[in-house]
Amino acid sequence: MEKDITLREAQKMVDEWIKTTGKGYFSELTNMAVLTEEVGELARIISRKYGDQKAKEGEKLDLPDELADVMWVVMCLANQTGVDLTEALKKNIEKKTERDSRRFC
Repeated sequence: MEKDITLREAQKMVDEWIKTTGKGYFSELTNMAVLTEEVGELARIISRKYGDQKAKEGEKLDLPDELADVMWVVMCLANQTGVDLTEALKKNIEKKTERDSRRFC
């Protein structure tokens, strides 16, 4: 059975890939543009699968792949800026829990 990876491990894997297989990180500004592009591709799939638009003939609608592309670029930006996404997500969940504990009752 394959072992699941943690968010921290995934962040390290992306960093290792960029440093060994890739040609290094794009600039933060370029990666922000790439993230915007990937989110657009994700939005196209969501609109075709769950919205009112229909897919064009032969159009690839690979939702898991597009979600992974978005995560990849987010991890690149986190690595470049020194953000530990595991800790950031923990703090974000705590913030939302405190802020919204009575909001949806």
